[in-house]
Amino acid sequence: PLEVRPAPRRRGGAMGEPPAKKARTEEGEAPAEEIAEGEVAAEEPVEEAEPAEKEEDAKPDKSQKIKEKVVFPTKNTTVNVMQSAVGNLLMPLIDGGLHYLLAGARANVGAKSGRYMFEVKVVEVMDPAEDPSARGKAKNQVRIGLSTASSSLFLGDSEESVCFDMEGAFIHNKVKKAAGQKFGSSDVLALVVNLDRSSPNAYTVSLFKNGVRASQPQPLPDALKSKALYPTVCFKNATLHYNFGEALLAPLPFKCRHLAEAADKDVVVQPVPAPPKDGKHEVLFPVCLPDEGTFDWLDMFLEKHPEYVEISDRALTTWAEKSGLVRTKPKLGTSKTSMDRPDMGFGIPLLDDRGIKKILQIVLPIQSRNFVVMEVKGNLIKEERTALAGKWSALGFKLAALVVMGDPPAAFKARSQELALKAKQEAADAQFRQKQAEAKKNTLKRTKDEEAKPSEEAAAGETEDAAMEEEPPKVELT
Repeated sequence: PLEVRPAPRRRGGAMGEPPAKKARTEEGEAPAEEIAEGEVAAEEPVEEAEPAEKEEDAKPDKSQKIKEKVVFPTKNTTVNVMQSAVGNLLMPLIDGGLHYLLAGARANVGAKSGRYMFEVKVVEVMDPAEDPSARGKAKNQVRIGLSTASSSLFLGDSEESVCFDMEGAFIHNKVKKAAGQKFGSSDVLALVVNLDRSSPNAYTVSLFKNGVRASQPQPLPDALKSKALYPTVCFKNATLHYNFGEALLAPLPFKCRHLAEAADKDVVVQPVPAPPKDGKHEVLFPVCLPDEGTFDWLDMFLEKHPEYVEISDRALTTWAEKSGLVRTKPKLGTSKTSMDRPDMGFGIPLLDDRGIKKILQIVLPIQSRNFVVMEVKGNLIKEERTALAGKWSALGFKLAALVVMGDPPAAFKARSQELALKAKQEAADAQFRQKQAEAKKNTLKRTKDEEAKPSEEAAAGETEDAAMEEEPPKVELT
């Protein structure tokens, strides 16, 4: 039989006692803990404990509950959103280039106090075919959050909304920050908004995934704390199931009321518009002159009548930009853009050649909405106006032409002056920033080149430094 002998010990080797330890032992300093021969001392990993859950079970509340049903009214959705008759599903249209555009929907009930929740399940994530020249621009997106009654349906793009996205980011006013876990297909998401002043998590919003906390409470911006906040979803190439008050899809670690169980005093309810008595919605055709404040008038009209939807190339371009698509600037002297026919320049054929409008012309007339068809050139020419009107009349819409000409009212004049002043101020601010950048560049160059300067050159440098500290000039209309 083979004889097994122990391996010889090597001085100073891996199996031997380290010199530093031996020196301390000889000096009489005992190590904190004896390590057996041949073992390696290793630090035990310290796991960071999850913060204790501060949300508590909802207390019994005998206050009067809301009677209205929490829904996504058609007027609070983008035109590419299709709602199921049963099952509480939201589905986006994806044909003809619509898969590049975001869909959005806002509920009719908003919380102004208390603590409430709603759920959204990502039923499916779609992967539609893309044009080879536009690959990667139809990326799936799902955002879940809150917005004010007057905000955009595109979550996170202004001061009037907050949201969590699929990548685990918290977004407000176009600023993203890492705040939670990623989510995707089949995940059940619960958004908890806490507006209870007495709660440790007062004025925060939290995300839960499949019943488990997926983010720490995120503070609401100050601008939103005094406003009613409405459940809102924003999505692209995904189908969602929403739950405002039925049995929980994924129970939370604490008891929290659904929005449909809200106390009447805690919420604001927007009435769902009743259908027209004659069953016919309206389509308006503004007749106005080019470059005479046409679209400024339209903006004022839509502010007063938000139940109308703008149909124009301008609206399509804005929608694409809100969806994250970037326009390329045309070469100097080659642009033939106008508000009526803006250059698309997204690098997506279905958008750039306006092919997407063919799909919208099929979809829009079957929706229960009022529309404003803003075709400045088309509405001025009788033949084109007649052709446009015929498409809507055949589908049972009421048609009306609005002649926007003559001496404008005082409100329109004040709005035009305000816009002109704003444009002038923005131009002055841009010029000021350019001047500051040049001054900073010169200062850095001067410092880098040499430390000591003659007095005249130093004085010139101080002048440039002073220019960097100035505020933008305030402009006035002349």
